[in-house]
Amino acid sequence: MIEMDRPLVTLALAQEPDVVAVRQRVRHVAARLGMDPQDQTRLATAVSEIARNAIVHGGGGRAEILLLQDPQPMLAVRIADQGPGIADLDAALYGADRWRAGMGLLGARRLTDRFIIESRPGGTVVLLGKALPPGTALPSAGALAAPPASREDPALALREANGELLRTLSALQARQEDLDRLNRELEDTNRGVVALYAELDEKARELGEASELKSRFISNMSHEFRTPLNSILALSRLLLDRTDGELSAEQEKQVLFIRQSAGSLLDLVNDLLDLAKIEAGKVEIRPASLRVGDLFAGLRGMFKPLQANRSVELVFEPPADPPDLVTDETKLTQILRNLIGNALKFTETGEVRVSVAALEEDRVAFTVSDTGIGIAPVDQGRIFEPFEQVESSLQARNKGTGLGLPLSRRLAELLGGTLTVSSTPGAGASFRLVIPLRHAAALPAPGPRAGWRRVLVIDDEDAARYVLRRLIGAEPGWEAIEAADGLSGLQQARELQPDAILLDLNMPGLDGFSLLRALTADPATRAVPVVVCTSLPVDGALRARLPRGVPVLSKSVLDRASLCEALHLAAAMEAGACPTTD
Repeated sequence: MIEMDRPLVTLALAQEPDVVAVRQRVRHVAARLGMDPQDQTRLATAVSEIARNAIVHGGGGRAEILLLQDPQPMLAVRIADQGPGIADLDAALYGADRWRAGMGLLGARRLTDRFIIESRPGGTVVLLGKALPPGTALPSAGALAAPPASREDPALALREANGELLRTLSALQARQEDLDRLNRELEDTNRGVVALYAELDEKARELGEASELKSRFISNMSHEFRTPLNSILALSRLLLDRTDGELSAEQEKQVLFIRQSAGSLLDLVNDLLDLAKIEAGKVEIRPASLRVGDLFAGLRGMFKPLQANRSVELVFEPPADPPDLVTDETKLTQILRNLIGNALKFTETGEVRVSVAALEEDRVAFTVSDTGIGIAPVDQGRIFEPFEQVESSLQARNKGTGLGLPLSRRLAELLGGTLTVSSTPGAGASFRLVIPLRHAAALPAPGPRAGWRRVLVIDDEDAARYVLRRLIGAEPGWEAIEAADGLSGLQQARELQPDAILLDLNMPGLDGFSLLRALTADPATRAVPVVVCTSLPVDGALRARLPRGVPVLSKSVLDRASLCEALHLAAAMEAGACPTTD
């Protein structure tokens, strides 16, 4: 049995003919083990390179041929010399010197499956190995150690070694050419990606402008539509009231159709106008105290005329402990009116139930459930998209704008809440509106906390710092600390721990956006209230780049009252009230 890791053959290395002898023995053993001719030549060539180095640079040494388990059998050659060692092995293998003295090492490493080198003063040891084919039957140790029948011609061995090196270099050159080609293709691709990103940015800007123009157009046209529609409705009411004389039965029917069509068109115009206002950020929230009982009573009266001669019961479930709300009653009523109206449209028999329940974290949930046709899971996302309607037999009989649910969801978000749906086809639907008990805009704005004195102004404009310094100094007990750039502002914020920071955005070097992220990431400044004071347009695009809730002041309308209000809001955020400026 062959003992792994023990030398089969040991040969001395002293002169150039010994290199040929080692090469010949390695090829002989490799052939006996069934290694293919190409791998035989590669291993023998690598061994020749290292053996020659041992003789020329290491003062001679020895070569040991052995078998390793790695984990499959591997034919290996260990070459040790007695030289001074390689002074900088890393440079020889990886650094700039590898193309000079290290060429033999590099070539040998590329030609073998395993390459290990240790070098120190007193000698260098190199282990080279080539894996044997799977399932190789190992001859006896004696058969492997037996010398070949004839010695290899040194000239022929040299020609074969040179040929193998040339083939290896040719393969490496071809591989390098492939890499160069791939690099050129990647550079071209990168240029294309950069151009594509630039085009996408331009398209996004164009889409933003188009969306703004669309919202402006819808808003203007909606106002223009309202005037004639209101006139049509008023004139039809005069006719139906017989102000100018009696109508025949057929005339009354025609006027009723005119009034119904005008009313439907007015509903569409109102919904479009509301959506346009929301997209333009022009919807104001006016929170006020509201009792749920009064809200339900108003809705009950609103839908009472629709209940006549219908087999659907509208049930308002009184809460056991009705919560008091502080929110925008008009917008809450509009949401619930849309939900109840839809439920009545798509329920032929059974009931529509409206309920309310208090939740944790000072929130309340309104639920409008019905026993109607239900909504398939695939359609439950579509119904919140503008003008999307689910096809059904009831839908054909109940025409609508397709704007009620999208508008309701947007209004729910403005109230600080969410609107979701759960439904099973044929078993009804349930819409759930969750909003805070008190809208953020209704939270009291606390004044500066006791001991407030220092407000750090970070702005690169001298005039802006002067104005802010005068406004701050007008408040009793307040003082302004100034920083003329972002880096010094960040340093002062960390060292001085101000009570609040007024931050400009458009500054050279460290701009306000980056500075705000740095302040938030640093535990020493994370709790300091920040108010953004900028000359940039204060729009949705700007607010999207800032953390939610950070107060923003426009320098164009800056005054003492707006500054104090913003500082109050920042103080409320620090105290945990988390008001929202979106």
